[in-house]
Amino acid sequence: MSIALFLLTFLFPPRVILHPAALPSTVARLSPRMVTLMVPKPALIVQVLPRHMPTYSVTATIYSAQPHQTDSEPFVTADNSFITPHHSSKNHWIALSRDMLKGWGGKFQFGDSVQVSGISPDLDGNYVIHDTMNRRLHRTIDLLVGTKEDIYGKWNHVKIVKVDPKPVPELQWEAS
Repeated sequence: MSIALFLLTFLFPPRVILHPAALPSTVARLSPRMVTLMVPKPALIVQVLPRHMPTYSVTATIYSAQPHQTDSEPFVTADNSFITPHHSSKNHWIALSRDMLKGWGGKFQFGDSVQVSGISPDLDGNYVIHDTMNRRLHRTIDLLVGTKEDIYGKWNHVKIVKVDPKPVPELQWEAS
């Protein structure tokens, strides 16, 4: 026991009450009153169907960050992202032709995620748009790979679809 607690107990000993005192009459005269309980109606459950995202059929090619494949600054993309010198295809960056970007009347913008399918199991997947292509190309995508990777090719009828960054909830509550 601490010294402070000992002194408090010694100076102010606990009192034992044998007969509890009655409450004053002003407090004891409480009259019951009617209270109305408001119960809300059960909420309606509205199911939100997932949005249908349009699918685009494009031609896919491969590029790496080299001056003869890009421009005079091969490690800087069109959205000013910096490509690290040891960049690989596992980072999943993509370039779109200008006709598919919003600045030129398309539906995509830099930073959007797209799902690519129809190339190969190694290269299919989700990619982030960081770059654009030469203005002479239309309906084309370019997958960024590392300079030391031996991946080359051109694929027709590749499907891309924009990935919605916000997941749509399965159920949405609506109060009435």
